[in-house]
Amino acid sequence: MQLLFIADPLEDFKIAKDTSFAMMREAACRGHQLSACEPQDVMWQRGARVTAHVRDLTLTGRTPEWFRETGRRAVALADFDAVLMRKDPPFDSEYFYATHLLEQAEREGARVFNRARALRDHPEKLAILEWPELIPETLVTRSAADVRAFHAAHRDIILKPLDGMGGMGIFRVGPDGLNLGSIIETLNRGGAQSLMVQRYLPEITQGDKRVLLIAGEPAPYALARIPQGSEIRGNLAAGGKGVAQALSARDLEIARTIGPELHRRGLLLVGLDIIGDCMTEINVTSPTCFQEITAQTGFDVAACFIDALEAAVSEPKQT
Repeated sequence: MQLLFIADPLEDFKIAKDTSFAMMREAACRGHQLSACEPQDVMWQRGARVTAHVRDLTLTGRTPEWFRETGRRAVALADFDAVLMRKDPPFDSEYFYATHLLEQAEREGARVFNRARALRDHPEKLAILEWPELIPETLVTRSAADVRAFHAAHRDIILKPLDGMGGMGIFRVGPDGLNLGSIIETLNRGGAQSLMVQRYLPEITQGDKRVLLIAGEPAPYALARIPQGSEIRGNLAAGGKGVAQALSARDLEIARTIGPELHRRGLLLVGLDIIGDCMTEINVTSPTCFQEITAQTGFDVAACFIDALEAAVSEPKQT
């Protein structure tokens, strides 16, 4: 297959842990041809198809020069067998616009994973609202008064921006309410920006589990990202320790409740965040943790994903 990865700059990849790199490596081992670009390299004009200025790649098997560029060209996205949208958050206006270009490419015959509309319809913090029975007590608001009332009811809360990633901008406020006003002002910008508030889950000390759904089915192992020291955040980007573990009965219950429906909507790869018995996020833009799980368990997540990608490309195109 001819594969196009739309991602962040290749030169910034940390290949020892990067999931997009793991996908590329597995695809290259199977003889698939690799190209890459960034979202700003995608364009459309009347009378033509959605086109990207791409870099054709071969992998070297070395570091730090892990790839060699073999050419540059302008190619219609529909001319690739699969387009993998792997741009990291934030889900900002430019990401939103990119999904519209990708959706136009899909109308022209491109196979995009995850599908453009599904990316747009499932913002990673807000997608959980569809399954309230699986999540902790949660509030989404711009109102400082709403946040204060939620704190009064639950006493120990987590506040976070809707467009954050890697644990950025997450705050915990305990029963004393210390700095609650300042945190609200920081996150909601005087009522101009929505934020999410959730009841603090003490099970975070055992890890914020990343459960991967591939074609609607859960991988058998999760990566529990365990906060270190005085941190409340388990995110690897915030210094959390990643420990792979078999899925619990509750993990499987959550995954099997929503996995098939998310797959039906065009989400080939999803990362669920689960703390204790509660789902806290549904990650659809660029789910990670492939390499950490594989290194600790021997289960080849990238091979499982490329199997699913090959199967999806061979199926009749969704409408």
